[in-house]
Amino acid sequence: MVNRLSESSSDYLRQHAHQGVDWWEWSPEARAEAVARDVPILLSIGYASCHWCHVMSHESFDNPEVAAYINEHFVPIKVDRQQLPDVDAVFMTATQAMNNGNGGWPMTAFLTPEAKPFFTGTYFPPEPQPGMPSFMQVLGAMADGWHSRRDKLRGSADYIVATLAAQDDAASEAAPDLRNAVDEVEKQFDLIHGGFGTAPKFPAPTLLDALLVKGDPKSLEIAQRTLESMARGGIYDQVGGGFHRYAVDPGWVVPHFEKMLYDNALLLGTYVRGWRRTADHDEGLRALYERTAYGIVEWLEREMVSEEGAFISGLDADSCDIRGAVHEGIFYLWNPELLDDALGPNWATGLLRCSTSPAAAPSRTDCRRCNCAADRTSPSWRRSRACCCRSAPTGSGPPPTTSSSPPGTAG
Repeated sequence: MVNRLSESSSDYLRQHAHQGVDWWEWSPEARAEAVARDVPILLSIGYASCHWCHVMSHESFDNPEVAAYINEHFVPIKVDRQQLPDVDAVFMTATQAMNNGNGGWPMTAFLTPEAKPFFTGTYFPPEPQPGMPSFMQVLGAMADGWHSRRDKLRGSADYIVATLAAQDDAASEAAPDLRNAVDEVEKQFDLIHGGFGTAPKFPAPTLLDALLVKGDPKSLEIAQRTLESMARGGIYDQVGGGFHRYAVDPGWVVPHFEKMLYDNALLLGTYVRGWRRTADHDEGLRALYERTAYGIVEWLEREMVSEEGAFISGLDADSCDIRGAVHEGIFYLWNPELLDDALGPNWATGLLRCSTSPAAAPSRTDCRRCNCAADRTSPSWRRSRACCCRSAPTGSGPPPTTSSSPPGTAG
């Protein structure tokens, strides 16, 4: 049994075609269905390489009881943010406005039948956690609120839409205050590790570009220290090239292992610009930037071009180990056996003082995620150590803290 997403052109949406949730795609027909039934819309936005999108999908949307409750009380709409970036941008703006600037994917929003948001969040767990309700609790509160406080929820939704529209108009008319912007950047700069703020830490290539273009000594120092720290850290794939989505620690050491095309496209230009703005006599820094830029290009050409010649939009953080079990980041992690296999016998034992397992691994394994068979004796397996399901044609990291407004409030 499949739902209507089985006919979607989106790979991400088709991943939900087997679920009991009566999903709709974003369309006038879906919104008309909500109006006809006079029930709220449950809007779920994600993308194919989003780790926590998959987690919430398996935990909640695959659950028959959750699916039945959703179908009874809501019109569920699933959106691929990479297919409809305009829809994603609208509701991400609302999510961040209603959650003190926090947002992320999966994005979970509850809308009036006219598609006006009155409650937004991101990932919700199957069981309550400290500071975070379970998804079923959220569903129950939204359904109860719609039946008992519908006018108040509609009023909140109207207020949210009007407030966001006013903010958009004001932003378009106001002249940018560059001095305050630069002061704020300096306040957020991490003097120890480079970058801005604390964990999770994102690369922020457009901000680094602005600092490089500004070109004064302070701006250049901030940009160059950040670019150097990222290039030397774990957020950059030191073996395969390309940058991961972000680091989960302040020091850029431990990445969230997803890789996105648009992140690397922006960072490629940033590192080239950084190379150009670095003095010729600083040969070491220029060489580091050059190596990093070439690494991005080589990774893009090797791993991010499809057989049809199009670019792949992202690589999933999850992939299969040699036994077919799916883990986050397993493709990028090395154990002593793999190091010995790649660099010669006893390399890991001698340098790291650790032992390898004498047990021989099976030559083939079935992937529990995509049901393919990965041949460990093939050159492609020995190069990638992963099966085909790693290259999803299109996450996101640990779920951001969700502090959505309770029903009936505006922010």
